Amino acid sequence: MLDKLSKHNRAQLQNYQYHLKVEKGLSKNSIESYENDICNLLSEVEKDIEKITNKDIINFFVTLQEIGLTNSTIARKRSSIRSFLKFLLEEEVEISADVDDIPSIKSSQRLPDVLSVKQMIKLLDSIPTEKPTDMRNKAMLELMYATGIRISETIDLSMHDVYWDDKLVRVMGKGGKQRVVPIAQVSMNYLKEYFDSARSLLRKDKNTDILFLNKFGNKLSRMGVWKVIDKITKEAGISKHVSPHTFRHSFATHLLEAGANLRVVQMLLGHSSINTTQIYINIDNTFIMQEHRLYHPRG
Repeated sequence: MLDKLSKHNRAQLQNYQYHLKVEKGLSKNSIESYENDICNLLSEVEKDIEKITNKDIINFFVTLQEIGLTNSTIARKRSSIRSFLKFLLEEEVEISADVDDIPSIKSSQRLPDVLSVKQMIKLLDSIPTEKPTDMRNKAMLELMYATGIRISETIDLSMHDVYWDDKLVRVMGKGGKQRVVPIAQVSMNYLKEYFDSARSLLRKDKNTDILFLNKFGNKLSRMGVWKVIDKITKEAGISKHVSPHTFRHSFATHLLEAGANLRVVQMLLGHSSINTTQIYINIDNTFIMQEHRLYHPRG
């Protein structure tokens, strides 16, 4: 991710990494965690680190909240950013941000609505594929994690919304806004298997284009998806609360933690608030697909 930064910011961050490794004695994983957090900020703000202000940092935190990251994750990123800025001050680098005035992030009181990569893979890999409904559940939840789409967007999908050759899905988002999202290869395989065999069995004799069907050949309900997720979570032995939105939050969190570009994650999620609309202009779809496949755990 360093190679995506300006030469100046890259040099400053490399100095900090050397400090963490040699003077602090941190592990490779810890240093990479700091790097990802700081690179997320530098990629979003696109200024020399010395010119980044508290307002820039606050707007960055707001964007992370809009994506759906938990307060604990944002608080960790805040800690990484403050540590980096303090290092610059110790190195007598003049910065615009007031380190002591960066607002704190309150920790969430409930369990985070995000699974770790290991937990998510465990959940998905635990889903059986013997029955048509099992194959549907596998394909559906793999797709939700692969794309970060909402539960309403999932159950509204038509079989014509999947671009099989391009490994893409067309999604109708809030306000009738369409977007196209890449599908991770592993998840695409399960989706194709469901479509080629199980879907026709569930459809029975009904004429419908809906992709995910219940056992009566009708469109799945939101409650139906909730029940599927609850059952699978319990059978997988995962104690955390898991909802349809957990897949969306985990999707965004895992991409960012792996080093994906924040703007691309926003684009994939279909966010279009006044504060973030401008960042979608002139983003290359090829770049979005490359980012998704490079950083998604199922890519």
